[in-house]
Amino acid sequence: MSVQSVERAFGVLDALANGPLGVTEVSVRVDLPKSTVARLLKTLEELGAVEQVVDDGRYRIGSVIGSLFGSTRQASDLVARARPLIESLAQEFGEDAGFSVPEGYLVHYIDQADSENAVQVRDWTGEEVPMHAVPSGLVMLAHWPALRLERYLGRPLERFTAATMIDAELLTARLAQIRRDGFAWVFEEFVEGINSVAAPVLDRATRPLGAIHVHGPAYRFPADYDQADVTNKIMDAAQRLSDQLQRHQY
Repeated sequence: MSVQSVERAFGVLDALANGPLGVTEVSVRVDLPKSTVARLLKTLEELGAVEQVVDDGRYRIGSVIGSLFGSTRQASDLVARARPLIESLAQEFGEDAGFSVPEGYLVHYIDQADSENAVQVRDWTGEEVPMHAVPSGLVMLAHWPALRLERYLGRPLERFTAATMIDAELLTARLAQIRRDGFAWVFEEFVEGINSVAAPVLDRATRPLGAIHVHGPAYRFPADYDQADVTNKIMDAAQRLSDQLQRHQY
């Protein structure tokens, strides 16, 4: 990215600092063509730096920029609250459990509780992966506003394995079902040989703050367990964390 592009992007963010604006309003304030501003806003939206207001289509500062202020404290607080829950899941099912948060169009894994099983999958802490390929991302996408979801699905989606779902129409139907069910299973869609399940952690407005998930080798997970029991307990853990965070004004 050129220095000029960075300067223009900061100009757009500065224009939005005092509240939501439409493309035309931003264009006037930063003295740039509407087409240039539209491109900048689209890129910033993909990065999570801005987001569109559902009701009127104007843009406002997004979660990523907001998280820069006190992000370390908030992340530490989220991990501290999620940790007992994912540790309990890892111990109960003998599989690794984790907690992730949205970062623009990516899922950021911020904590993992390892199981004592001799055969484990890798530790994903610190990794960022596209939302459509993992259950944590799918349960977050399922709670996105329609316009933002349409923009995500309108992009070329990366295929990681033969099982990765990248068709926008199929994903739209799948996400509607996930929103109704409250969970998502993924069977070898991101990494061959790994299955996983997740449930969303939501704020009071049902916006996704993160997700709790459990994953394990495909040959034993969920085959060695009662799949419905695994699903219900992960949903219960996610709901308990949601309740905690909502009580603390998240």
